[in-house]
Amino acid sequence: MTAPQSPVDGAHQQILQQLQTYLDAIYDGDVGALRSTFHPAALLFAEVRGEIVQKTLSAYLDGVASRESPATRNDPYGMSILSVEVVGKMASAKVRVKVAENNYYDFLSLLKVDGIWLIVNKLYTHIEE
Repeated sequence: MTAPQSPVDGAHQQILQQLQTYLDAIYDGDVGALRSTFHPAALLFAEVRGEIVQKTLSAYLDGVASRESPATRNDPYGMSILSVEVVGKMASAKVRVKVAENNYYDFLSLLKVDGIWLIVNKLYTHIEE
């Protein structure tokens, strides 16, 4: 008889913690915490309401800094981690970011860099409910 497998291993646990930091930082508008989840050279791409959008990390963080946070508006916390897949030192995650009239689905690519899981690419879209 083999020992039972843990459903969440160390890599998954570290990624889940990083993703929770990412989601909480979006909700709170905490640019410093949000920056800590990304690789400095990360790029962001989206298809939002028919428009293709490409942003640098700096442009994305500037946008977060200049808007009113969902927490400030007392929006319900509509963030959730939907899936995580890990292969060696790379991973992909799917998360939902639901705030106000926005219902985003993010596909995040992560890489383990110097022992820390960082988002290297964010691909996202808005889906009407």
